[in-house]
Amino acid sequence: MPTSASAERHGLSVFGDLKYPADFTHFDYVDPAAPKGGTFSQIGSTAAFNQSFQTFNSLNGYILRGDGAQGIDLTFDTLMTRAFDEPDAIYGLVARSVSVSPDGTLYRFRLRPEARFHDGSKLTAQDVAFSLNLLKEKGHPIIAQNLRDLTGAEAEGEEVAVLRFAPTRARDVPLFAASLPIFSRAYYSVKPFEESTLEPPLGSGPYKVGRFEPGRYIEYQRDAGYWGNTLPVNAGVNNFDVLRYEYFRDREVGFEAFKARTYLFRQEFTARTWATGYDFPALREGRVKQAVLPDRTPSGAQGWFLNLRRPHFADPRVREALSYAFDFEWTNKNLMFDAYKRTTSFFENSDLKAEGEAGPDEVALIDALGSAVTPVEIAVLKAPPWSPPVSDGSGQDRALLRKGTQLLREAGWTIRDGRLVGPDGKGLTIEFLDDEGSLERHTAPFIKNLRLLGIEANFRLVDPPQYQRRLNEFDFDTTVRRFSVSTVPGESLRNYFGSASAKISGSNNLSGIADPLIDLLIEKVIAAPDRAQLRTACRVLDRRLRAGRYWVPQWYSAEFRIAFWDEFSWPTAERPTYARAIPEIWSARTRSAG
Repeated sequence: MPTSASAERHGLSVFGDLKYPADFTHFDYVDPAAPKGGTFSQIGSTAAFNQSFQTFNSLNGYILRGDGAQGIDLTFDTLMTRAFDEPDAIYGLVARSVSVSPDGTLYRFRLRPEARFHDGSKLTAQDVAFSLNLLKEKGHPIIAQNLRDLTGAEAEGEEVAVLRFAPTRARDVPLFAASLPIFSRAYYSVKPFEESTLEPPLGSGPYKVGRFEPGRYIEYQRDAGYWGNTLPVNAGVNNFDVLRYEYFRDREVGFEAFKARTYLFRQEFTARTWATGYDFPALREGRVKQAVLPDRTPSGAQGWFLNLRRPHFADPRVREALSYAFDFEWTNKNLMFDAYKRTTSFFENSDLKAEGEAGPDEVALIDALGSAVTPVEIAVLKAPPWSPPVSDGSGQDRALLRKGTQLLREAGWTIRDGRLVGPDGKGLTIEFLDDEGSLERHTAPFIKNLRLLGIEANFRLVDPPQYQRRLNEFDFDTTVRRFSVSTVPGESLRNYFGSASAKISGSNNLSGIADPLIDLLIEKVIAAPDRAQLRTACRVLDRRLRAGRYWVPQWYSAEFRIAFWDEFSWPTAERPTYARAIPEIWSARTRSAG
């Protein structure tokens, strides 16, 4: 097939649609005249790759080893960067333009000649090619797996980077590659990339590593001489002189620190605290503000993921039985102030979620699977998808527990001396693994009901490094995770649910799902030619995933609950649809701002 490049373009999206023209001056949701200065401090609300919420001991956030510091991505530039008011569009940062071959296998990025690393050295196409090849070979397994269909990265001189992809690559892989950090080839020619280190890396981004104390805090200092300050994609963002991330092992301690003004911004994840804790002098006096912002992005999947590598979880009837022991309705009312909705789908809070009987478009896709599915599987895919049971809210719904007992009996488990045992005479035990105790009070009633079924269950709290190691090695029975998919899921689905990822240490396939039909449906999602067909394929995939009973679903909230000391300003434009965008578009309040 031809590989000659098409006309150069200023941005990319999965299906080629872009909101902003080539001559745009700034994103609509920013204030391009936002003042610079001040400090923004927070407890980080998201974690990627090897990052932990509780601690850090490394400034390398792109490998498997160590616990990477949150915010380290601020120190690196990328070829292109996200627009938060579009589902998946990215626009030129280091790359001023890109051209794509007609078959979509070759991307030629033309770099900005003014791009520089923090030491003043020029950022070149050789650095781009070096970085992508390095990440594919030695990066975190999630990165390496997502780059598996990057077949080559090379430089044509200093200002043109060429990326080649396999014809079977997921549609979002080029966008993922264009969003990865660019490292200095010269720097890493004398530094071992694959080692965990506390030496600040050489970057090229808007911030540099400032003060830090491992496990307690890290600061990033804005680079006033940053080469990309005047680019359209950077107008109105990167406004704070200092971005600081705080770490606390205990959520209650972290909240008390916020009340004491140890840090300035907090996203509240604990419903009890939101309902009862925000009654302190600074809030009553107006020095602290609260707000609830709608979250219009997919909430993804949060729940207790069951490790199918454990023999006692091999039978889906056993896995389903566990769901009958978790009383969400009681938990939501008594522990979470009715602040949450039940998660039922792997694509929760989005139009990718399957609901009711399969519609005509889904039926057409299911029928087209042909011999890949049995008549029984077809019937399951066309029927309403499995959802967790709704209890009577008593905390101990006897009808549901009887259903759980019946499923266990059908799977060959019996009660002997008050203990559930299998055909081999061994009992069923479950360890709930976690690295912080905030969910212990939610898990305790679940454990109590499991014991009524004859299951010996316990909550095991370990330190964050041990927790991460055990997850990387799949050494657990069950643990809580929230997997958030994008509005246009692609390669990440292989990492979450694909058979190949089940054996890769550090992958997101915690349950060890290895189902040929799921693999096939993931490829249908990836091959979808437009958004409508992608939506259809995701819904059918959701039906199959839910039929597997791979988890005990928890809950979600379609909003951001935030509190902050009244020291900030933000644009009057409409908030972007696809991101919280805090602190990206906020700025320190000035006197003129009130």
